[in-house]
Amino acid sequence: MGGMGQANLKSFKKMPDVKIVAVCDVWEHNRNKAVALSSGKPNSYRDFRKVLDRNDVDAVVVSTPDHWHAPIVIAACDAEKDVYIEKPLCHTLAEGRKMVEVARRNGRVVQMGTQQRSGAHYKEAVDLIQSGKIGKVTHVHCWNYENFSPSGIGLFPPSEVPEGLDWNLWLGPAPKVPFEGNRFIWSFRWFWDYSGGMVTDWGTHHLDVVQWAMDVKGPRTAYAVGLRGVLEDNRETPDTLEVVFEYPEFICTYSSRKCNRGSDFYRRYGVEFFGTDATLYINREGFEVIPETTGVYNVEDPPYLREVASKSYIPWIDKGRDRRSRAEYRIGAESVLHLAHVRNFLDCVKSRQRPVSDVETGYYSTSGPLLSNIALKLGRKIEWDLKNEQIVGDPAANRLLTKQYRRPWKV
Repeated sequence: MGGMGQANLKSFKKMPDVKIVAVCDVWEHNRNKAVALSSGKPNSYRDFRKVLDRNDVDAVVVSTPDHWHAPIVIAACDAEKDVYIEKPLCHTLAEGRKMVEVARRNGRVVQMGTQQRSGAHYKEAVDLIQSGKIGKVTHVHCWNYENFSPSGIGLFPPSEVPEGLDWNLWLGPAPKVPFEGNRFIWSFRWFWDYSGGMVTDWGTHHLDVVQWAMDVKGPRTAYAVGLRGVLEDNRETPDTLEVVFEYPEFICTYSSRKCNRGSDFYRRYGVEFFGTDATLYINREGFEVIPETTGVYNVEDPPYLREVASKSYIPWIDKGRDRRSRAEYRIGAESVLHLAHVRNFLDCVKSRQRPVSDVETGYYSTSGPLLSNIALKLGRKIEWDLKNEQIVGDPAANRLLTKQYRRPWKV
């Protein structure tokens, strides 16, 4: 029930057919905040298993650090609960496949929180790409650029566990270590035992859009280079990262920087599809189509591209909008996407149909970022056998498809 957990709670609370009967967090501070945010007086729990024991719970929302996703989702499916799970779906590829199997065996509705799948402008953009309106796409680029320099997440030495926090349960299946402030809450993302850095945090969103638009399930190869070159903190994941994913008919690149935003403040994240007739740029606020200019090889821009370009709309590009109003628009746009995604999940809980970000779709969208981290750790390009879900000819890489769990936890 941290930042994303509270955001999910607020969205679910707005739905008239939802009753929040329980909230759960290993930290009493977050539990109390969640109770205060809830309509009515839900029961409050420290241990997620107490929630799953309740017969009146139809669905659960899992907004924990990544290393807890698989154990909780699998337990929830076995307890016959439907699940809304935050991205990335899993911490390892072996976990992801197991989650799909357990969800299918129990007939559960499992939706991953890649809310772009519920966005009307994303659907429109995907239709444009799939219909060939921007031409043949051979390169897609995704990125996240932020400036956290020079201190990053800071340096926090081991310290006393905060009052009301069950640190042992927070660690769960991860190795036992003393409490450190920057391993906790938001910054857990930059430590390998709990997450996979920016490429799994945001890259999963981007790769989901890429694979949706290009109608593919996963890359053929992955290669990554990264370094901790600027930030003066004790993160384990890179502050500067470049990834190349090779698909059968196109190449996808992903870039992440934590040390500068680049020349265009407003385009600090997004996905860009480079077609032979036009380029399509999209993020959560809108999309833009830029036709190829008239030149030696193009006598005239195709009329339908001029029409699409005139209709494509990114509101914060309009002159006169300052950063504050743009930020307010961004928050509003993200809220619309999130509410639509929650609504899709709830409708599927009732209809028993698969949601737009079904667990298997989530597994495929998470697989590329996880593969890139394996390539990064090994310092070499890896080849992914999508059918057999193995890394070709590389025993050391295949060992990283899973991990060791601290007892008594297992998957």
